[in-house]
Amino acid sequence: MRPATFHPISRSLSPASVTRSQRLSALAQHATRSQPEPIPIHQHEPPKTRKHQDPYVLVAPELTYIRKNMLNLLGSAHPGLAGMAEFYFLHPSKQLRSLLVLLFSRATNGLGRHWELKHWDATYESSSNQSEVFDRPLKLSNVLNEWNHSMPDHTKSFESVFPLQQPAQPPTLPPRSPHKTPIHPRLISPPVLLPTQIRLAQIVEMIHVASLLHETISKGSKEEEEGFGNKLSILGGDFLLGRASTALSRLGESEVVELVASVISNLVEGEFLSMDEIRTPEQAAWELYLQKTYLKTASLMAKGARSAVILGGSQEDDIWKEVAYAYGRNLGIAYQLLEDAADLTQIRPGLASGPVLFACEERPGMLPLIQRNLTSPGDIALALEYTQGTSGVERTRLLAESYANKAREVLQLLPDSDTRRALEGLTDIVVNRI
Repeated sequence: MRPATFHPISRSLSPASVTRSQRLSALAQHATRSQPEPIPIHQHEPPKTRKHQDPYVLVAPELTYIRKNMLNLLGSAHPGLAGMAEFYFLHPSKQLRSLLVLLFSRATNGLGRHWELKHWDATYESSSNQSEVFDRPLKLSNVLNEWNHSMPDHTKSFESVFPLQQPAQPPTLPPRSPHKTPIHPRLISPPVLLPTQIRLAQIVEMIHVASLLHETISKGSKEEEEGFGNKLSILGGDFLLGRASTALSRLGESEVVELVASVISNLVEGEFLSMDEIRTPEQAAWELYLQKTYLKTASLMAKGARSAVILGGSQEDDIWKEVAYAYGRNLGIAYQLLEDAADLTQIRPGLASGPVLFACEERPGMLPLIQRNLTSPGDIALALEYTQGTSGVERTRLLAESYANKAREVLQLLPDSDTRRALEGLTDIVVNRI
C-alpha cells in the first residue's frame, strides 16, 4: 500500500487550496507539484478566455464515416458476428480512441519531416511502392518491449504523471538542394486527413470493441441481454482483432504496425496484472493499479495517437510523436480513474481501484481485503461500505484532474490551431463528464 504520510503545502497558499491539497495523497501531490514543466516551443499562447473548440463537432463527418464504413471493413462474416458488429459500431458511442487519432492527425499534419512523401503516397497511391513495405525487417525493438522512447513503462514510472521531456538532441533535417528555398514545417490549411489515418481510427476502434467483448465474459453486462454469450463474445473479440491486424498490415508503416500490435499484448498483460496478488503492501497496490490502468486503458489512446502522427510523416527525433504519446497516456489514466470513481458498485474481485486504495489510507483495516484482491466472501460489500464513508472518491477525482492537467500542458508544444483547442477541450470533457 501507499504510505499515508502527508506533507503539508507551504503556508503561503490560500486556505481553499490547502484544503483541496489535503485531500490528495503523496502520489497526487507528487503528480501535481514535483514534475518538471515542459519546455515550450511556441511562445505565443492563446488567450485564456478563448473558448475551446468542440472536438466531436470538428471531426463529426469523419467519425460518422468511420462508424458506417466499419462493417464494410470487416467484410463478410457469420450472421452472429455481423449482428454483434452492428450492435457496437452502428450505435452512437463516444468513439474516444478514434477521436484522438483524428485530432492528432489534424493537429500535426504538415509538421513531420516526411509529410510531403506521405501526402504524395496518399495522392498517387498507385505510383508508390507499397508492396516493398512487407519485406522490411522489424525495427525499433523498444516498441515491442512496450515502452516509449523517452518513457519507460516499468512499475516505478507510474508513481506520478508522465512529464514530457524535450529530446536531448534537436531533430536533424536532411540536406536540401542549395537551389531550393528551405521549407519550414507548418500545419496544412485547410486540414487534410490521410486515408491511412482514417483507417487507423477504425483499427483502434476495432481493438477497443474487441476488448469490450472479452470483458463481458466476466462482467455479464447488457451484451448478455442481447444474446451474446461467453463463447460468442470470445469469438467476436478474436475476429475483430484478426481483422484489425489485417487492416494494420496494409498501412505501409512498420513502426505503426509494431506500435499498435503491442497494444493487444498490453491488454492481455493488463488483464493478468489485475489478477495478481499483492504480496508486498508498501506501494505495490498503487503501482500495480496504475500500471494496469495504463495497460488496459491508456495504452491504446497513447499509442494510437502516436501512430497517427507517425503516419503523417513524423520521424524519430520529432517532438510531435512525444506530445501525442504523453497526451494519450495522461488522458487515458485520467479517464479510467474517473470511471472507477463514478460507480462504486462496479467494485469486483481483483486489484483494488483508486477509491478503495484511497479509502484504505483512512481505514487501515481494509488492507487485508486489498492484499487478497477482494476475493473472500463479503469482501466486496465490506470494501464498498468502507469506501463510501471516506473521501476516496473525491481524492480519486482530484488525482484524475492532475493527469488531465498534464495532458493539457503538453499541448502547448503544438502550433496554435482549432484542433489544438479541441484537444484542450477534450480534457475538460473527460474530467467533467461525470
